[in-house]
Amino acid sequence: MGNSQLGNRIRSFRKLKGYTQQSLAEEMGVSLSVVGALERGTRKPAESILRKIAITLQVDYEELCAITNK
Repeated sequence: MGNSQLGNRIRSFRKLKGYTQQSLAEEMGVSLSVVGALERGTRKPAESILRKIAITLQVDYEELCAITNK
């Protein structure tokens, strides 16, 4: 999955859960610019950041990253 696709998924889950970029950043302990860059797909997220996003948004890591067992 490309960074922009992943960014779109992060944005969709964030909005679905009622977070703003600012509130997600604060909850995760990162800057607003990090969340914005992830959603725009201009920054490749580390696995630890993706796991923190999944935990914060209460979604499966595999679902967030669209990982399927085929």
